[in-house]
Amino acid sequence: IGIGGSDLGPVMAYEALKSYVQPGLQCRFVSNIDPTDLAETTADLDPATTLFIVASKTFGTLETLTNARLARAWLLAGLADAAGDDEPPDDAVARHFVAVSTALDKVAAFGIDPANAFGFWDWVGGRYSVDAAIGTALAVAVGPERFAEFLAGFHAVDEHVRTSSPERNVPLLMGLLNVWNVNFLGAHTHAVLPYSQYLHRFPAYLQQLTMESNGKSVRWDGTPVTTDTGEVFWGEPGTNGQHAFYQLIHQGTRIVPADFIAVATPTHPLRDGDADVHALFMANFFAQTRALAFGKTADEVRAEGTAENVVAARTFSGNRPTTSIMAPALTPSVLGQLIALYEHITFVQGAVWGIDSFDQWGVELGKKLAVEIAPALTGDDAALAAQDPSTRGLIDWYLNHRSAP
Repeated sequence: IGIGGSDLGPVMAYEALKSYVQPGLQCRFVSNIDPTDLAETTADLDPATTLFIVASKTFGTLETLTNARLARAWLLAGLADAAGDDEPPDDAVARHFVAVSTALDKVAAFGIDPANAFGFWDWVGGRYSVDAAIGTALAVAVGPERFAEFLAGFHAVDEHVRTSSPERNVPLLMGLLNVWNVNFLGAHTHAVLPYSQYLHRFPAYLQQLTMESNGKSVRWDGTPVTTDTGEVFWGEPGTNGQHAFYQLIHQGTRIVPADFIAVATPTHPLRDGDADVHALFMANFFAQTRALAFGKTADEVRAEGTAENVVAARTFSGNRPTTSIMAPALTPSVLGQLIALYEHITFVQGAVWGIDSFDQWGVELGKKLAVEIAPALTGDDAALAAQDPSTRGLIDWYLNHRSAP
Protein backbone atom coordinates (compact mmCIF):
# COMPACT_ATOMS: atom_id res chain seq x y z
CA ILE A 1 0.00 0.00 0.00
CA GLY A 2 1.60 3.25 -1.14
CA ILE A 3 1.34 5.97 -3.73
CA GLY A 4 3.65 7.84 -6.08
CA GLY A 5 7.22 6.67 -5.67
CA SER A 6 6.11 4.22 -2.98
CA ASP A 7 3.95 2.46 -5.58
CA LEU A 8 5.04 3.10 -9.18
CA GLY A 9 8.54 1.68 -8.77
CA PRO A 10 7.57 -1.52 -6.92
CA VAL A 11 4.63 -2.18 -9.26
CA MET A 12 6.75 -1.67 -12.36
CA ALA A 13 9.60 -3.84 -11.07
CA TYR A 14 7.28 -6.62 -9.88
CA GLU A 15 5.55 -6.74 -13.26
CA ALA A 16 8.90 -6.69 -15.05
CA LEU A 17 10.30 -9.57 -12.99
CA LYS A 18 7.16 -11.69 -12.70
CA SER A 19 8.96 -14.68 -14.15
CA TYR A 20 11.33 -14.55 -11.15
CA VAL A 21 8.63 -14.44 -8.45
CA GLN A 22 8.99 -17.28 -5.96
CA PRO A 23 6.34 -20.03 -6.18
CA GLY A 24 3.38 -19.54 -3.86
CA LEU A 25 3.78 -15.77 -3.60
CA GLN A 26 1.74 -13.07 -5.24
CA CYS A 27 1.96 -9.30 -4.81
CA ARG A 28 -0.95 -6.93 -5.28
CA PHE A 29 -0.69 -3.18 -5.07
CA VAL A 30 -3.11 -0.52 -3.84
CA SER A 31 -2.46 3.18 -4.41
CA ASN A 32 -5.60 5.01 -5.47
CA ILE A 33 -7.77 6.48 -2.73
CA ASP A 34 -10.76 5.50 -4.88
CA PRO A 35 -12.27 2.81 -2.60
CA THR A 36 -12.72 0.59 -5.64
CA ASP A 37 -8.97 -0.04 -5.73
CA LEU A 38 -8.73 -1.65 -2.30
CA ALA A 39 -12.12 -3.38 -2.54
CA GLU A 40 -11.28 -5.11 -5.83
CA THR A 41 -7.73 -5.91 -4.81
CA THR A 42 -8.78 -7.71 -1.61
CA ALA A 43 -12.02 -9.23 -2.94
CA ASP A 44 -10.73 -12.81 -3.32
CA LEU A 45 -8.01 -12.82 -0.66
CA ASP A 46 -7.86 -14.83 2.54
CA PRO A 47 -7.02 -12.56 5.50
CA ALA A 48 -5.19 -15.40 7.22
CA THR A 49 -2.58 -15.60 4.42
CA THR A 50 -2.31 -11.91 3.56
CA LEU A 51 0.58 -9.66 4.58
CA PHE A 52 0.25 -5.89 4.12
CA ILE A 53 3.29 -3.69 3.49
CA VAL A 54 2.46 -0.04 4.15
CA ALA A 55 4.98 2.23 2.43
CA SER A 56 5.02 5.86 3.55
CA LYS A 57 8.13 7.79 4.51
CA THR A 58 6.28 10.03 6.99
CA PHE A 59 3.48 7.53 7.68
CA GLY A 60 1.13 10.43 7.12
CA THR A 61 0.37 10.38 3.39
CA LEU A 62 -3.41 10.83 3.10
CA GLU A 63 -4.05 8.22 0.41
CA THR A 64 -1.71 5.60 1.88
CA LEU A 65 -2.94 5.89 5.45
CA THR A 66 -6.59 5.90 4.38
CA ASN A 67 -6.05 2.70 2.42
CA ALA A 68 -4.03 1.22 5.30
CA ARG A 69 -6.92 1.83 7.71
CA LEU A 70 -9.37 0.27 5.26
CA ALA A 71 -7.06 -2.73 4.91
CA ARG A 72 -6.78 -3.02 8.68
CA ALA A 73 -10.57 -3.01 9.02
CA TRP A 74 -10.88 -5.63 6.26
CA LEU A 75 -8.30 -7.83 7.98
CA LEU A 76 -9.83 -7.62 11.44
CA ALA A 77 -13.35 -8.26 10.17
CA GLY A 78 -12.20 -11.19 8.06
CA LEU A 79 -10.22 -12.84 10.84
CA ALA A 80 -13.07 -12.41 13.33
CA ASP A 81 -15.55 -13.85 10.86
CA ALA A 82 -13.31 -16.85 10.14
CA ALA A 83 -12.94 -17.54 13.86
CA GLY A 84 -16.68 -17.19 14.45
CA ASP A 85 -15.91 -14.54 17.02
CA ASP A 86 -16.69 -10.86 17.38
CA GLU A 87 -13.11 -9.99 18.21
CA PRO A 88 -9.96 -10.82 16.19
CA PRO A 89 -6.70 -11.77 17.96
CA ASP A 90 -5.04 -8.88 19.81
CA ASP A 91 -1.85 -9.24 17.78
CA ALA A 92 -3.59 -9.49 14.39
CA VAL A 93 -2.31 -6.19 13.03
CA ALA A 94 1.23 -6.79 14.26
CA ARG A 95 1.24 -10.23 12.62
CA HIS A 96 -0.20 -9.11 9.27
CA PHE A 97 1.26 -5.63 8.74
CA VAL A 98 4.78 -4.32 8.25
CA ALA A 99 5.83 -0.78 7.41
CA VAL A 100 8.33 0.98 5.21
CA SER A 101 8.73 4.28 7.02
CA THR A 102 10.99 6.53 9.04
CA ALA A 103 8.23 7.54 11.53
CA LEU A 104 8.39 4.70 14.04
CA ASP A 105 6.09 6.42 16.56
CA LYS A 106 3.26 6.61 13.99
CA VAL A 107 3.97 3.04 12.90
CA ALA A 108 3.52 1.84 16.48
CA ALA A 109 0.37 3.92 16.96
CA PHE A 110 -1.15 2.18 13.93
CA GLY A 111 -0.53 -1.20 15.56
CA ILE A 112 2.54 -2.30 13.60
CA ASP A 113 5.50 -3.60 15.59
CA PRO A 114 8.33 -1.03 15.06
CA ALA A 115 10.71 -3.99 14.80
CA ASN A 116 8.90 -4.77 11.54
CA ALA A 117 9.44 -1.30 10.08
CA PHE A 118 12.04 -0.91 7.36
CA GLY A 119 13.58 2.55 7.32
CA PHE A 120 15.37 4.52 4.63
CA TRP A 121 16.97 7.91 4.27
CA ASP A 122 14.43 10.70 4.66
CA TRP A 123 16.25 12.85 2.09
CA VAL A 124 15.71 10.37 -0.76
CA GLY A 125 12.51 10.84 -2.75
CA GLY A 126 10.29 7.84 -3.26
CA ARG A 127 10.84 7.89 -7.03
CA TYR A 128 14.54 7.18 -6.42
CA SER A 129 13.92 4.50 -3.78
CA VAL A 130 12.80 1.30 -5.50
CA ASP A 131 16.26 -0.13 -4.85
CA ALA A 132 15.98 0.74 -1.13
CA ALA A 133 13.35 -0.27 1.43
CA ILE A 134 10.55 0.96 -0.83
CA GLY A 135 11.34 -2.18 -2.86
CA THR A 136 10.52 -4.48 0.07
CA ALA A 137 7.60 -6.08 -1.79
CA LEU A 138 9.90 -6.84 -4.72
CA ALA A 139 12.57 -8.28 -2.42
CA VAL A 140 9.99 -10.57 -0.82
CA ALA A 141 8.62 -11.62 -4.20
CA VAL A 142 11.87 -12.48 -5.99
CA GLY A 143 13.99 -13.39 -2.96
CA PRO A 144 17.25 -11.94 -1.63
CA GLU A 145 19.56 -13.38 -4.29
CA ARG A 146 17.58 -11.96 -7.19
CA PHE A 147 17.16 -8.65 -5.38
CA ALA A 148 20.94 -8.51 -4.93
CA GLU A 149 21.28 -8.98 -8.71
CA PHE A 150 18.81 -6.11 -9.16
CA LEU A 151 20.99 -3.89 -6.96
CA ALA A 152 24.11 -4.99 -8.82
CA GLY A 153 22.54 -3.68 -12.02
CA PHE A 154 22.15 -0.24 -10.46
CA HIS A 155 25.73 -0.36 -9.23
CA ALA A 156 27.08 -1.26 -12.66
CA VAL A 157 25.51 1.83 -14.23
CA ASP A 158 26.53 4.02 -11.28
CA GLU A 159 30.12 2.92 -11.79
CA HIS A 160 29.87 3.49 -15.54
CA VAL A 161 28.70 7.06 -14.93
CA ARG A 162 31.38 7.65 -12.31
CA THR A 163 34.33 6.30 -14.29
CA SER A 164 33.56 6.71 -18.01
CA SER A 165 34.90 9.58 -20.08
CA PRO A 166 32.23 12.03 -21.31
CA GLU A 167 32.31 10.82 -24.90
CA ARG A 168 31.54 7.25 -23.77
CA ASN A 169 29.26 8.06 -20.83
CA VAL A 170 25.89 6.75 -22.00
CA PRO A 171 23.55 8.48 -19.48
CA LEU A 172 25.44 11.76 -19.96
CA LEU A 173 25.11 11.54 -23.76
CA MET A 174 21.44 10.57 -23.60
CA GLY A 175 20.66 13.36 -21.14
CA LEU A 176 22.39 15.90 -23.39
CA LEU A 177 20.51 14.55 -26.41
CA ASN A 178 17.23 15.04 -24.55
CA VAL A 179 18.20 18.65 -23.77
CA TRP A 180 19.08 19.15 -27.46
CA ASN A 181 15.72 17.75 -28.55
CA VAL A 182 13.80 19.95 -26.09
CA ASN A 183 15.67 23.23 -26.32
CA PHE A 184 16.96 23.21 -29.89
CA LEU A 185 14.56 21.02 -31.85
CA GLY A 186 11.42 22.08 -29.97
CA ALA A 187 10.35 18.61 -28.83
CA HIS A 188 7.96 18.70 -25.87
CA THR A 189 7.16 15.01 -25.36
CA HIS A 190 9.23 11.84 -25.19
CA ALA A 191 7.89 8.37 -26.01
CA VAL A 192 9.18 5.26 -24.26
CA LEU A 193 8.24 2.15 -26.21
CA PRO A 194 9.25 -1.15 -24.58
CA TYR A 195 9.03 -4.15 -26.88
CA SER A 196 8.55 -6.36 -23.84
CA GLN A 197 5.15 -6.95 -22.26
CA TYR A 198 6.83 -7.39 -18.88
CA LEU A 199 7.85 -3.69 -19.10
CA HIS A 200 4.31 -2.48 -19.66
CA ARG A 201 4.44 -0.28 -16.52
CA PHE A 202 7.86 1.18 -17.29
CA PRO A 203 6.54 4.30 -19.11
CA ALA A 204 4.27 5.10 -16.14
CA TYR A 205 7.22 4.74 -13.76
CA LEU A 206 9.32 7.06 -15.92
CA GLN A 207 6.54 9.64 -15.94
CA GLN A 208 7.05 10.24 -12.24
CA LEU A 209 10.83 9.86 -12.31
CA THR A 210 11.29 12.44 -15.06
CA MET A 211 8.33 14.79 -14.77
CA GLU A 212 8.27 15.12 -10.98
CA SER A 213 12.04 15.64 -11.03
CA ASN A 214 12.39 18.12 -13.90
CA GLY A 215 8.95 19.69 -14.27
CA LYS A 216 10.15 22.94 -12.72
CA SER A 217 10.00 26.63 -13.66
CA VAL A 218 12.35 27.82 -10.90
CA ARG A 219 16.07 27.12 -10.72
CA TRP A 220 17.80 25.67 -7.67
CA ASP A 221 18.81 29.21 -6.58
CA GLY A 222 15.23 30.53 -6.72
CA THR A 223 15.55 32.40 -10.02
CA PRO A 224 13.22 31.71 -12.96
CA VAL A 225 14.43 29.22 -15.55
CA THR A 226 15.56 30.71 -18.86
CA THR A 227 14.65 27.76 -21.12
CA ASP A 228 11.98 25.10 -21.44
CA THR A 229 12.48 22.30 -18.91
CA GLY A 230 11.09 18.82 -18.52
CA GLU A 231 9.52 16.54 -21.08
CA VAL A 232 6.12 14.87 -21.11
CA PHE A 233 7.02 11.19 -20.91
CA TRP A 234 4.51 8.66 -22.18
CA GLY A 235 4.32 5.34 -23.98
CA GLU A 236 2.90 1.86 -24.35
CA PRO A 237 4.42 -1.53 -25.12
CA GLY A 238 5.03 -2.44 -28.74
CA THR A 239 3.27 -3.58 -30.82
CA ASN A 240 0.15 -2.18 -29.12
CA GLY A 241 1.29 1.39 -29.66
CA GLN A 242 1.80 0.79 -33.37
CA HIS A 243 -1.97 0.50 -33.72
CA ALA A 244 -2.67 3.54 -31.56
CA PHE A 245 -0.33 6.55 -31.76
CA TYR A 246 2.63 5.71 -34.02
CA GLN A 247 0.84 7.54 -36.84
CA LEU A 248 1.59 10.84 -35.09
CA ILE A 249 5.20 9.88 -34.44
CA HIS A 250 5.77 8.98 -38.09
CA GLN A 251 3.82 11.69 -39.92
CA GLY A 252 2.63 14.24 -37.38
CA THR A 253 3.76 17.86 -37.24
CA ARG A 254 5.41 17.40 -33.83
CA ILE A 255 8.83 15.89 -33.26
CA VAL A 256 8.53 13.06 -30.72
CA PRO A 257 11.89 11.54 -29.68
CA ALA A 258 11.33 7.88 -28.88
CA ASP A 259 13.25 5.28 -26.89
CA PHE A 260 12.75 1.71 -28.14
CA ILE A 261 13.59 -0.99 -25.58
CA ALA A 262 13.90 -4.71 -26.37
CA VAL A 263 15.54 -7.97 -25.32
CA ALA A 264 17.11 -10.59 -27.57
CA THR A 265 15.92 -13.66 -25.67
CA PRO A 266 12.28 -13.81 -24.54
CA THR A 267 11.10 -15.42 -21.32
CA HIS A 268 8.52 -17.42 -23.27
CA PRO A 269 9.94 -18.49 -26.69
CA LEU A 270 6.61 -19.47 -28.26
CA ARG A 271 6.15 -20.56 -31.86
CA ASP A 272 3.23 -20.20 -34.24
CA GLY A 273 3.71 -23.33 -36.30
CA ASP A 274 7.20 -22.92 -37.73
CA ALA A 275 7.32 -19.19 -36.99
CA ASP A 276 9.33 -17.78 -34.09
CA VAL A 277 6.88 -15.30 -32.57
CA HIS A 278 9.59 -13.28 -30.81
CA ALA A 279 11.42 -12.88 -34.13
CA LEU A 280 8.20 -11.52 -35.64
CA PHE A 281 7.87 -9.18 -32.66
CA MET A 282 11.43 -7.94 -33.11
CA ALA A 283 10.94 -7.46 -36.85
CA ASN A 284 8.41 -4.81 -35.88
CA PHE A 285 10.94 -3.21 -33.54
CA PHE A 286 13.57 -2.91 -36.27
CA ALA A 287 11.03 -1.82 -38.87
CA GLN A 288 9.76 1.06 -36.74
CA THR A 289 13.19 2.49 -35.94
CA ARG A 290 14.22 2.19 -39.60
CA ALA A 291 11.04 3.90 -40.81
CA LEU A 292 11.43 6.74 -38.31
CA ALA A 293 15.07 7.24 -39.29
CA PHE A 294 14.85 7.03 -43.08
CA GLY A 295 11.20 7.45 -43.94
CA LYS A 296 9.93 6.95 -47.48
CA THR A 297 10.33 9.41 -50.32
CA ALA A 298 7.68 10.46 -52.79
CA ASP A 299 9.61 8.78 -55.59
CA GLU A 300 9.65 5.50 -53.66
CA VAL A 301 5.89 5.78 -53.20
CA ARG A 302 5.35 6.51 -56.90
CA ALA A 303 7.52 3.55 -57.86
CA GLU A 304 4.97 1.30 -56.16
CA GLY A 305 2.31 2.51 -58.61
CA THR A 306 0.53 4.73 -56.09
CA ALA A 307 -1.97 7.23 -57.53
CA GLU A 308 -0.52 10.73 -57.57
CA ASN A 309 -3.31 12.24 -55.46
CA VAL A 310 -2.30 10.08 -52.46
CA VAL A 311 1.49 10.15 -52.88
CA ALA A 312 1.92 12.94 -50.33
CA ALA A 313 -0.17 11.10 -47.73
CA ARG A 314 2.02 8.01 -48.10
CA THR A 315 5.34 9.85 -47.89
CA PHE A 316 7.34 9.68 -44.65
CA SER A 317 9.84 12.42 -43.89
CA GLY A 318 12.12 10.30 -41.71
CA ASN A 319 14.79 12.00 -39.60
CA ARG A 320 12.69 11.38 -36.48
CA PRO A 321 14.97 10.85 -33.44
CA THR A 322 15.02 7.43 -31.79
CA THR A 323 17.28 5.59 -29.37
CA SER A 324 17.39 1.78 -29.35
CA ILE A 325 18.21 0.07 -26.05
CA MET A 326 18.73 -3.69 -26.19
CA ALA A 327 19.70 -6.34 -23.65
CA PRO A 328 20.32 -10.10 -23.89
CA ALA A 329 17.29 -10.83 -21.65
CA LEU A 330 15.12 -9.12 -19.04
CA THR A 331 16.89 -10.17 -15.83
CA PRO A 332 16.94 -8.49 -12.41
CA SER A 333 20.35 -7.03 -13.23
CA VAL A 334 19.19 -5.66 -16.58
CA LEU A 335 16.14 -4.06 -14.97
CA GLY A 336 18.37 -2.40 -12.38
CA GLN A 337 20.62 -1.10 -15.15
CA LEU A 338 17.64 0.24 -17.09
CA ILE A 339 16.22 2.13 -14.09
CA ALA A 340 19.64 3.55 -13.15
CA LEU A 341 20.17 4.66 -16.75
CA TYR A 342 17.07 6.85 -16.65
CA GLU A 343 17.82 8.11 -13.13
CA HIS A 344 21.15 9.45 -14.35
CA ILE A 345 19.63 10.83 -17.57
CA THR A 346 17.13 12.73 -15.42
CA PHE A 347 19.90 14.15 -13.24
CA VAL A 348 21.95 15.26 -16.25
CA GLN A 349 19.01 17.19 -17.68
CA GLY A 350 18.29 18.83 -14.33
CA ALA A 351 21.94 19.86 -13.96
CA VAL A 352 21.99 21.46 -17.42
CA TRP A 353 18.76 23.34 -16.73
CA GLY A 354 20.00 24.41 -13.30
CA ILE A 355 17.02 22.95 -11.44
CA ASP A 356 16.75 20.75 -8.36
CA SER A 357 15.67 17.33 -9.63
CA PHE A 358 15.09 16.07 -6.09
CA ASP A 359 12.24 18.23 -4.78
CA GLN A 360 8.56 18.15 -5.74
CA TRP A 361 6.82 21.20 -4.31
CA GLY A 362 4.28 21.08 -7.15
CA VAL A 363 2.73 18.03 -5.47
CA GLU A 364 2.09 19.83 -2.17
CA LEU A 365 -0.48 22.50 -3.10
CA GLY A 366 -3.10 20.00 -4.26
CA LYS A 367 -2.62 17.93 -1.09
CA LYS A 368 -3.14 20.98 1.12
CA LEU A 369 -6.24 22.13 -0.75
CA ALA A 370 -7.75 18.62 -0.64
CA VAL A 371 -7.59 18.70 3.17
CA GLU A 372 -9.27 22.13 3.20
CA ILE A 373 -11.98 21.10 0.73
CA ALA A 374 -12.86 17.74 2.32
CA PRO A 375 -15.18 19.20 5.03
CA ALA A 376 -17.23 20.93 2.32
CA LEU A 377 -18.15 17.51 0.97
CA THR A 378 -19.54 16.28 4.29
CA GLY A 379 -21.89 19.10 5.32
CA ASP A 380 -19.59 21.91 6.47
CA ASP A 381 -21.38 24.94 5.01
CA ALA A 382 -18.62 27.35 6.05
CA ALA A 383 -16.00 25.27 4.23
CA LEU A 384 -18.22 25.21 1.15
CA ALA A 385 -18.79 28.95 1.25
CA ALA A 386 -15.03 29.55 1.48
CA GLN A 387 -14.45 28.00 -1.95
CA ASP A 388 -14.08 30.00 -5.15
CA PRO A 389 -17.21 30.10 -7.35
CA SER A 390 -15.90 27.53 -9.82
CA THR A 391 -14.97 24.96 -7.17
CA ARG A 392 -18.16 25.65 -5.22
CA GLY A 393 -20.26 25.02 -8.32
CA LEU A 394 -18.52 21.70 -8.95
CA ILE A 395 -18.99 20.63 -5.33
CA ASP A 396 -22.69 21.59 -5.45
CA TRP A 397 -23.16 19.35 -8.50
CA TYR A 398 -21.37 16.50 -6.76
CA LEU A 399 -23.46 16.83 -3.59
CA ASN A 400 -26.71 16.93 -5.57
CA HIS A 401 -25.85 13.77 -7.46
CA ARG A 402 -24.13 11.71 -4.75
CA SER A 403 -26.26 8.74 -3.74
CA ALA A 404 -26.41 8.01 -0.02
CA PRO A 405 -23.73 5.48 1.02
